[in-house]
Amino acid sequence: MARPLFGGALSAAIPPSAQDISELRQIPDNQEVFANSQTDQSIIIELLEYQSHVQGAEAVRYHFDDVAASNGAIESGSWKIQGVEQLTQSELLLQECSSAWLLSGAQLVSKFNEQAKNTVNIYLCLFRLPQFTTDILVTFNDPVCIDPLSSSAAGFVAAVPWTLQDFQNVLQSFRLLNPGVFG
Repeated sequence: MARPLFGGALSAAIPPSAQDISELRQIPDNQEVFANSQTDQSIIIELLEYQSHVQGAEAVRYHFDDVAASNGAIESGSWKIQGVEQLTQSELLLQECSSAWLLSGAQLVSKFNEQAKNTVNIYLCLFRLPQFTTDILVTFNDPVCIDPLSSSAAGFVAAVPWTLQDFQNVLQSFRLLNPGVFG
């Protein structure tokens, strides 16, 4: 079932177990953040300024680099890109995008500025909407190795994690309902 996003301007099939983080803390207006509180997984949807200086696969790599910098994973060896592929329009409900790119990678990420670093698989989908001067970035953060000294280790319980198929359901169901959201 599709969940309304950004005041109903967009929608997507977010996993039913997802907790809306805006109910717990303030989230920037250009983001929607959902988390699986039992697995530390998250899905983040961001409305970003269209980056016209990068095209094709380089655009999703640009955004991955930006996410790595935000996560403090900028040192050599603290991130890697495992693959980049273009999604076809036939796979998507979001027909307004000029192209869509999926990147899979991994980053060593500290939570709350801790010294301990967790290995997190990062899946990024970039929807490019130049007619709205917007890039929509949908990120699935999937921790795969939790450092024993991380605050995430204390709360870790056996739970049903979200899968890559759950993330693909988000991407395939993503829809624009009101282009006024772009200003």
